[in-house]
Order: sequence, then C-alpha cells, then structure tokens
Amino acid sequence: MPQLSPWWRPDRHADRRPFLIDRGRIKAAIRNWFISQDFVEVEPGLLQISPGNEPHLHAFKTELIGTDLSRRDLYLHTSPEFAMKKLLAAGETKIFAFSPVFRNREQGSLHSPEFTMLEWYRANEPYETLWADCQAILDIAAKTTERTQWSYRGKPCDISKRYDWTTLYQAFAQFAEIPLHKTVSATSVDRAKLAEFATAQGIRVGDDDSWSDIFSRVLVEKIEPGLGLYRPEILCEYPLPEAALARPSAEDRAVAERFELYVCGVELANGFGELTDAAEQRRRFEAWMDEKQRIYGERYPLDEDFLAALGQMPPSSGCALGFDRLVMLATGAERVDQVIWTPLSSGERNG
Repeated sequence: MPQLSPWWRPDRHADRRPFLIDRGRIKAAIRNWFISQDFVEVEPGLLQISPGNEPHLHAFKTELIGTDLSRRDLYLHTSPEFAMKKLLAAGETKIFAFSPVFRNREQGSLHSPEFTMLEWYRANEPYETLWADCQAILDIAAKTTERTQWSYRGKPCDISKRYDWTTLYQAFAQFAEIPLHKTVSATSVDRAKLAEFATAQGIRVGDDDSWSDIFSRVLVEKIEPGLGLYRPEILCEYPLPEAALARPSAEDRAVAERFELYVCGVELANGFGELTDAAEQRRRFEAWMDEKQRIYGERYPLDEDFLAALGQMPPSSGCALGFDRLVMLATGAERVDQVIWTPLSSGERNG
C-alpha cells in the first residue's frame, strides 16, 4: 500500500482539519450532556500495575525507577476500567472519562496503537440504561455534524432511527445458521460441536482453536459485517464464557449482562452489568492469562488492589466507547487516523 505524506504537511492537515474541528465539537457536546446528567468527569491514571487481563489485548510495557534506583514494571493501560472501578469502590456513583488508551498489535483503518476511550459508569442502575446512553451519544454526534446518514465502506446506518437489539443466540442463527445454544451452558462448552457447525458454514477451524477462538471467528466473519445496518444495533446476552468482566444474567445464568453497539458494521462500544464477585473475577483473570501464555507466550500481572476494591464496589453498569471511531463515522472520515490530531506516523497508510 502506498505511503501517505506526513500528517503535519500543510496540504494533508488542511484535508483533515474539518474532521478534527468536529471532533472537538462532538467531545464538548458529549461532555456537556454527561454533566447535565449529574456525572462527574474523572482523569484515570495511564500507568497501571496491570494493563488489563483479556488474553488478546496487548500492552505497552515500561519501567518505574524509584529515587533509590529500585525498578518495577508498569504498563500503559488498555482501558481505564480498573482505575474507574476503584473510584466506584471509593464512593463515586456516576463518572465518565475521555481517556487515552494504548494497545499494541493494533493498527489499521479502525485501529490505532493510541486512541481515546469514552468510558462511563452508573452505580445501582441496570445495564440496559447504558443502551439509552449510547443512543443519546449517537444523537449528539449526529446533531453536532448535522449528519444522520452514516456510512462505512458502503454500509449505511440511519442514526435518526432508534437502536434495535439482537441476542448472540439470535445473531448466530440469523447470520451464521449456527445453533450456538447447543454448544454452551452455564457450566461447560462443547468445542467439538461448535467446530462442526462452524466448519459446515465454511469457517476455518484450527486443531488448537478453543471454543472461544471459534466463537470469535464466526462473530467477526459472519455476524459483525451485518450489524448496525440501516439503524444502530445492540448485540447482547453474551454466552458466559465470553462474559469478560460482566456478571451473569439473573434471568439466564448461561449468559452475561454484556452488550456491544454496532453502527455500519463497526463495533463502537462494549458495556457490562459489572461483575463484583472478586473470587470469580480472579478465576477469569487467571484462566485468561493461562490462555495468553498458551497462545502468545506471555502473561500480565493481576492488579490485587483492583480485586480488593471489586469486593467493595456497589452494583454498577459501565460502558467503553471508541471515541475516534464515533468521530470517524459522524464526520464521514474513512480512517481513524484522519480524526486523531497527531496520529502515529508509521501507521499512516491507506486501507
């Protein structure tokens, strides 16, 4: 792919500047909305003991040197989640942040190694409340740019239409013709059965692929491209093995209170009814780090302070939204580097 001229060239900056000005206007409007809803804006620290423990997230590592020349490893966080949940444990009830986050091995039209996450939390409120928050944020972005007809790579979405929602079981049946519910329960998964269903639909399955690996490949190849077309769409009720940091549903213990927001086939947000069981979260973290060790030969430490705080956290719901992607779609930009003021130069390529 051809190399683009540096972003700081005046001709290049002139092309990007309208998107960047709109970025600031969208951020200001969203900030004002949160404040009008009695949220407090916080500034979570970027340096953390653990960058996050999901197996396929990769962090930037650094070193803290003390005045006595002692040394210890720290990481740039992949999400402000741990720090913000500690604030909930401290007594905050409605918080939001526009936080720089850092993820290694991620670069492309929808990814940047450094980007901005809009993350917010509500204590003592059901996680479905976050769905309405997402709709409000989409409406704000559309109003700010005066564009309700969004499109990405030929996939349209009318932001003036209220979101629809689909469960993972429904989506697997509709888009992949896979009865996902036959491969998972509250206590176990059937990797062989999911592999059989996926192979029948033309999905490549490796001998060492886990149930989660196959699940993710079907999701990316068959389901995500069809979500959020014509109207915003919420994908919800993730199977418990894909709960991440979400709590099990009270109605069905085989699924979690987790959702993702899609627009134009692009994932914009990931939200949870938050797990507050520290022992269960530790079990998940340790399993994820074992999986990371198996696949990538590395693991990250657990944040013991976070696990201690989790036990003190009130029932809460939280959501993380990719702010750069939101601006890209709202402004009609084609790549996230067009809406980042100073993108990493080595990542500026077409595609």
